[in-house]
Amino acid sequence: MLNVVALRYFVETVRLGGFTAAAQSLGVGQSTVSKMVRSLEDQVGELLIVRNSKPLLLSDVGQLLFEKGGLLLQDLKQLQQEVHQVQALTKGYLKVGLPPMINLLFTAALKEFRERYPDIQLQIIEQPGPAIEQLVASDQLDFGFSIAPIAPDLALQTNRVISYPIYALGLAEHLPRSQSPISLQQLVKKPLLFLNDEFGLTRLLRHHLLQEQIQPRIYAQSSQGDWLISMAQAGLGVAVLPQPFCQRLPENLNYRVIEQTHPLQWEVVLLWNGRYLSQAAKAWLECCALVQPEQDWDELLQQVGQIGL
Repeated sequence: MLNVVALRYFVETVRLGGFTAAAQSLGVGQSTVSKMVRSLEDQVGELLIVRNSKPLLLSDVGQLLFEKGGLLLQDLKQLQQEVHQVQALTKGYLKVGLPPMINLLFTAALKEFRERYPDIQLQIIEQPGPAIEQLVASDQLDFGFSIAPIAPDLALQTNRVISYPIYALGLAEHLPRSQSPISLQQLVKKPLLFLNDEFGLTRLLRHHLLQEQIQPRIYAQSSQGDWLISMAQAGLGVAVLPQPFCQRLPENLNYRVIEQTHPLQWEVVLLWNGRYLSQAAKAWLECCALVQPEQDWDELLQQVGQIGL
């Protein structure tokens, strides 16, 4: 591989038409320039500049190195500038996976990130949680979010960042109004309205039902939480959704937290490959911590800081 420093001295010598002018431009002695050019000739194995010729005369290889080497040095300079821009978060690329049931929780973080780092190219990939897990594990995303439990066979680093209870929603005929929680054993006696099986919430529910050896009676499934609420309002059954999606319910719908030994939790989990997170990824997480002070992001930021963020 060519010595880049020697190549720079050679290109500057040819560009300025002599060793003396190159030495002045580079801020070194003429002998240093001469030695660097000679070392490049030794590395190539032939003469590049015909000595004592005016104007400066190049061999065929010397002409090639001047033309192509000059372009290479320009590219290296541009690369160095772009590296500094990425390090300063003035340029970069970030690819984040957000499941549809989670994305609403990160609107404020997205706004904060966009205002702080307008020049970073940000791509949001919306897929159900299990699909996001696969994309992160195959290094197609910088990081992503899913719902616990995470697929155990994937090589992923995980950290819980947000947690909410899960509610059953229904008309009084299916779900009598009460302040007390409802158990899974009570819930499965009713017609249930679940999200589709590719959603992390449904995977969580099926995991707990399997642990309790309970067979649910699922009336309908959908990819839209709003439609589940509409079906519950129409009296088709009891919808199951996490707390953030139960803030503004129709007045005729009752809701009760689902509880086993403890309230069933909808846990949002950050996923990454465990090896590296970019400066842009760190900036996103810091924006999340800023706009979600009620959640504990400090431990996560310390953890990812240990892997070279």
